[in-house]
Amino acid sequence: MSKRYFGTDGIRGTANTFPMTAEVAMKVGMAAGMAFKRGDHRHRVVIGKDTRLSGYMIENALVAGFTSAGMDVFLLGPVPTPAVAMLTRSVRADIGVMISASHNDFQDNGIKLFGPDGYKLSDEIENLIEDMMDEDLSEALASATDLGRATRIEGVRDRYVEFAKRTLPRSLSLEGLRIVVDCANGAAYKVAPEALWELGAEVVTIGDEPNGFNINRDCGSTDTAELRRKVHETRADIGIALDGDADRVLIVDENANEIDGDQILALIGDYWHSMSRLTGGGLVATVMSNLGLERFLTDKGLNLARTKVGDRYVVEHMRDHGYNLGGEQSGHIVLSDFTTTGDGLVAALQVMAVMKSTNRPASEVGKKFEPVPQILKNVRYKSGKPLENVTVMEAIKDAESMLGNHGRLVIRPSGTEPLIRIMAEGDDRSLVKNIVDGLVGVVEKTAA
Repeated sequence: MSKRYFGTDGIRGTANTFPMTAEVAMKVGMAAGMAFKRGDHRHRVVIGKDTRLSGYMIENALVAGFTSAGMDVFLLGPVPTPAVAMLTRSVRADIGVMISASHNDFQDNGIKLFGPDGYKLSDEIENLIEDMMDEDLSEALASATDLGRATRIEGVRDRYVEFAKRTLPRSLSLEGLRIVVDCANGAAYKVAPEALWELGAEVVTIGDEPNGFNINRDCGSTDTAELRRKVHETRADIGIALDGDADRVLIVDENANEIDGDQILALIGDYWHSMSRLTGGGLVATVMSNLGLERFLTDKGLNLARTKVGDRYVVEHMRDHGYNLGGEQSGHIVLSDFTTTGDGLVAALQVMAVMKSTNRPASEVGKKFEPVPQILKNVRYKSGKPLENVTVMEAIKDAESMLGNHGRLVIRPSGTEPLIRIMAEGDDRSLVKNIVDGLVGVVEKTAA
């Protein structure tokens, strides 16, 4: 069933236009508040946000919705998404909310919901909330005496910093490492530098001056150019690129070369496997992860389980099949020994733990396999379903036949933007390029 509000990662869109309006946000608060009210106790919701200007509007609308449903609201201010997930469990809240559009530009915003266990909601619960949002809920709202209260709580950043530090052995220090951290002018602009400094590192920070408009702008995990320049300039040992809500990370080595999520997964997976710490017999990634990662794991006697795109689907598979490591090529790294969702800072700490434990530089520990040539291009469309067009379907079938058993083809609509993502990979780069370019041309004609 097609969803009206929710995509692959909560609700997302351009601020002040459907579905990212104050009205929709208030309905989310009312419906989610009612859906998670169980028993006669005072119910709690925690709400965090990143640094976008529209966060104020969405936050206040959510507060109105949740308090009208009789829930007490605890406002966290700007904190990473994984901090919201952690604090939802820590304060025994019934639901957690993160206001963020992750890696998108400032004009977009989103609403991510977490259950009392700190995990993102299932499709079934999202469908229930959607159905309630389209109903008249006025008769089910709290009475005048049962309305919720809203309170801004202090010390949230300190709690998350301490949590992140405790994911490393107490004896392990980052002393001797010079680190450049790019906070993307987003949610981690205070906590990431603080945690790294407290662990003993020499920290150089960029992307730490949010103004409501510059989140992810020419910085963070979507644009590592400035980070790479800064690593080279300062002769740093490593660069860390977070995104707007800090649930994903990319690494830059001491030579200013980028290390993506697939390499980070291979690095941590191989190290944990050597310590008999990896569970599930391998790790979980999505259909977008490079074939080189799969081959690397196979050579180690490990398996790669693939899911559809979205870290929530990675987490669901991890929980169902006993894996403790999973993630996406884009940098969502889920370490279920510590967290219930992607955590860019915690993943970066694991990379540096390997560097310190093996006494090897980032360039060595971060290059575990040679990636298979992979090309991804996006085609924007205005309306309709281009992938259901007969001409497009025939072109896809022909492309799959050309790749045969020597590559993969993944074509899918984005869950957060009106885009068709076309990805092909294989040992023959020229063939892969021709296939992608050909499919882009066909889809563009259809989507025009």
